[in-house]
Amino acid sequence: MRRSAFLVLALLPAPATLRAQDYDPNYLATFSIIARDPSTGELGMGVQSKAFAAGNRAMTAKGGVAIVAHQAAANPMYGPLGIQLIEAGYPPEEALAMLVASDEGRDRRQVAMMDQQGRTAAWTGTGANDWKGHRCGRDYCAQGNILTGAEVVDAMARSFESSNGPLAERLLEALDAAQAAGGDARGMQSGALLVVRPRVNGGFSDRAVDIRVDDHTRPLEELRRILELQRSGEIIQDANRAVAAGDLDAGLERARAATELAPRNDNAWVALANVQARRGETDAAFESLMRAVELNPGRRRTLPRDSNFERLRNDARFRRLVGG
Repeated sequence: MRRSAFLVLALLPAPATLRAQDYDPNYLATFSIIARDPSTGELGMGVQSKAFAAGNRAMTAKGGVAIVAHQAAANPMYGPLGIQLIEAGYPPEEALAMLVASDEGRDRRQVAMMDQQGRTAAWTGTGANDWKGHRCGRDYCAQGNILTGAEVVDAMARSFESSNGPLAERLLEALDAAQAAGGDARGMQSGALLVVRPRVNGGFSDRAVDIRVDDHTRPLEELRRILELQRSGEIIQDANRAVAAGDLDAGLERARAATELAPRNDNAWVALANVQARRGETDAAFESLMRAVELNPGRRRTLPRDSNFERLRNDARFRRLVGG
């Protein structure tokens, strides 16, 4: 298997073409954490930076294989070529060593890799801006540059080591801890969360969570809002499955949970109204539909065509709600 790595290495540009300035339009000072959840097989990364669209340039992943963080004077070759080397059978430590050796701008890079087995490797070049450093532990690597101090990386590590639950939430908690410890010395602007697993959507996608905030004064808060919106959608699916199975009590409980997690998600209120209407709770169903319409007036166009509310169409309240 490792023989194919020679083909990967042959694709590397000559060292002279890997100067730091070649990939430095907006220096990617940042803090990030890559991690693994061995119970689910998920690999993930969280990042926050006072640079535009850090998530577009700092992370590369392939479900079931590896995840790579590439930052500071970020060179994008570390992502895809690192993953190809790991797929060819090289452990992260060897893969990273080969890429660093081929990179003339290595002293300004910061890179961390983790494979599906949880093996890690990290590199912080001496030319990256202070404070800079990394810390790897069981199932994670935390790293950063242009930070207020070492306490930022330590806070990420402590948070991950002491947390539990879904990987995306643990990554976001680690970023919150890092920011509370000082974060990027320049401030905040962008962030991202990425979680991949071996098979999603019938094997055609490995993305379980893929959220980016490219430009925001409070990117971590915005990441959490969007993650909660995604989780609310997942709970709605649970509610719909329960309804389809005839379990209206479970459907009601899940639909309410969706509205509580993301109260501005009009889809959640429609899902709740559907369950309430099926249970004969007509007044409650109309209250939920009114909330959905307040959040999204476009619902006035779609609700009359929604067969879930056929039993309500002759009610004058429904006609007033949709403007009919």
